[in-house]
Amino acid sequence: MAAVIAILFFVTTFLAAATAVLITAFVQSRLRAQQDAQPELTPEAGEESVLLSDPKHSSISVLELLLQKLNVIEHLRRILDDAGLRWSVGRVAAMMLLLGSIGAALVMNVRWLPAGSSLAAFAGGASLPYLYLTRQRQRRMDRFEGQFPDALESLARAMRAGHPLQGAIEILAGELAAPLGPEFRRIRDERRLGMPWKVTLEKFSERVPILEVRLFVAAALMSNRSGGRFTEVLENLAETVRDGVSLRGEVRAVSAHGRMTGGVLTILPFGIACMLYLTSPDYLLALVEHPLGPTMIGAAIVFVIAGHFVIQRIVSIRV
Repeated sequence: MAAVIAILFFVTTFLAAATAVLITAFVQSRLRAQQDAQPELTPEAGEESVLLSDPKHSSISVLELLLQKLNVIEHLRRILDDAGLRWSVGRVAAMMLLLGSIGAALVMNVRWLPAGSSLAAFAGGASLPYLYLTRQRQRRMDRFEGQFPDALESLARAMRAGHPLQGAIEILAGELAAPLGPEFRRIRDERRLGMPWKVTLEKFSERVPILEVRLFVAAALMSNRSGGRFTEVLENLAETVRDGVSLRGEVRAVSAHGRMTGGVLTILPFGIACMLYLTSPDYLLALVEHPLGPTMIGAAIVFVIAGHFVIQRIVSIRV
């Protein structure tokens, strides 16, 4: 019976994938025909130069239409930009669906688990790409904060040598490493393409949503309007950012023990269950065979996961 179910599941999945491919090919051919039928538009003389940015969610037309209906897609796109990954939103959505489906399929074969476990497994598998993206974003922001003080001091020295702020950014754009170097190069390219200076800096603060960048952008815009000793502002800001990075490093070192304890306490119940299954399986079989056993197992897993997030929340100290 299990083999028949597996074969039916495989056939259904194959037919669904084949149908999706055929529909995608049909829609793409129709869209291509409509684009070929439209006349080519040329800009009018004297029209203002505008930078247009319309990134697609996915290269697959059907998936693109589906993703446009979801409100969470913009949040996902923002996380991708913050993480510095050149992934499409459709790729991440497909990974979430795939991992969620794999988790649900694995849990469905375990009969002694409580009802609703497949939904929980789907949610857990689908959340893995999101957790990876948030981790990558945090790492990129940490590297950015480590680079930013030296970059501010370099900007101040370049301005003392007689360069304007825009010229100093262009000089550093070719010298700095990632992640700050690509951001400065993007500022340089946007200015060369005609984007206003204020809009360029505001987009920079949106792409790098940390307090230090917002302070730099605010100081640069204020100096552009009213003047002042901007080099001294940059030097003071660099010192403040460096002190903040050092303080956050000390806080992470102090709270490392708490984070490690939370991880050990989360893994420990599952490790003990595996040891009991290998050494004394009768203890676990009694829990599985009892009518309340699956419910107790599900509740224990939920509380362990909730406890992990509570511990991480406690030891996460904002500076």
